[in-house]
Amino acid sequence: MTTTRKALAALGLLIVLAAPPARLHAQGPGEVVSVPVRQFRLKGLARWGLDLLFEERGRVFIAASSDDIAALARARVAFAFETARFAPAAAAGISAAGGLNGAYHSSLELETELRLLESAHPAIAAVREIGRSLEGRPIYALKVSDNPALDEAEPAFLVLGCHHAREWISVEVPLLYARHLLESYASDPAARDLVDRGETWIVPLVNPDGLEYSIHVYRYWRKNRRANADGSFGVDLNRNYGHMWGCDDQGSSPEPASAVYRGPAPFSEPESDSVRRLFLGRDFRAVVSYHSYSQVILYPWAYADLPCPDDAAFDDLARTMSGLMAAHRGTVYAYGRSAGGIGYTSNGETCDWTYAAAGVPSFTVELPPEDADEGGFFNDEAEIEAIFRENLPALLFLAGRAFGTAPPAEPRRPALDRRPKAPSLGKLLRWLTIPVR
Repeated sequence: MTTTRKALAALGLLIVLAAPPARLHAQGPGEVVSVPVRQFRLKGLARWGLDLLFEERGRVFIAASSDDIAALARARVAFAFETARFAPAAAAGISAAGGLNGAYHSSLELETELRLLESAHPAIAAVREIGRSLEGRPIYALKVSDNPALDEAEPAFLVLGCHHAREWISVEVPLLYARHLLESYASDPAARDLVDRGETWIVPLVNPDGLEYSIHVYRYWRKNRRANADGSFGVDLNRNYGHMWGCDDQGSSPEPASAVYRGPAPFSEPESDSVRRLFLGRDFRAVVSYHSYSQVILYPWAYADLPCPDDAAFDDLARTMSGLMAAHRGTVYAYGRSAGGIGYTSNGETCDWTYAAAGVPSFTVELPPEDADEGGFFNDEAEIEAIFRENLPALLFLAGRAFGTAPPAEPRRPALDRRPKAPSLGKLLRWLTIPVR
């Protein structure tokens, strides 16, 4: 979807009387509203389970349902409607690329694309259905290998996308990586070596139900579409994995209406359980899970700001990946421990679990932009290819490490010897009770 945001005139503030709410149901469709940081703190809004988006110029931005808006008004919170400012141009009509989601892929469009890749490269590609979503949509993996029909005793590399529905760009990077391996196999010795040495499993869309809801109903939808007992909807799939699931209420929430609701039990959702079964059935040596946005590379642990046993090695890998990304067109991805200064605390998180389960390098890559001024969740369609291209060298490097091939030469990156400045969102997350990434 074309995502050039139209900044409109400032909208009026609404102030109404009443008592604070007992619970908020941020389940959409809804509006984007902003609240002054001082009021956000004064009113204790971090404890309300709101779907927090980011902080910008002294204001906290929230994806708010009609219930949320009414509760803010009753609590005498001064807020402004911001929806028009962040609505993509295509929201008023059809994208030039066709359809509500433009050049981005819906679940059906993705299936078509994967089937076409399989048909064009049958000797090295196979589409596998690894599970079904709550609403019955297939969850597909594309296996890229020199013998895709066979389960060989080879090292494997896992690339995941779109745990969170509104993060459309996170579908496209894994899909484009699959296309690169397949289309480069005949002409590029490095790509051929990766395909011949191991199995690359690419799951571009973990959350198909949520993505469809984001496309057709509410662009800021985050979770899956679980119908919860309290009338709200959705489980945050990236809080539903088994390691340290629900260890506290800071990195996830027990409240179904929360944007980071962890579900009733680890792997309670068919979507996360599909990833679990795939992962445990093969010898995966490395994992990348794509999200947006913040422009960072994160590694375990996410549940607490503690070093994992491989902290130094992961830091070195992340630094190399960041350098390879920056060498493409100068985009600087900060890097560090997930629960550290540039990240956020989250328990039941995907990469914590894959690392705990298999002891393998596991990275969450938050794709650009660094902050909302560059588009937030709305990446311009023209940027899809460029964002993939800057991520490609890091993917090839990590796959090479997983499969035991020689890694590419590391580019000179003196500017990255000093950690990049943390994104502005980090300032917000340091004092928020519940993070939203």
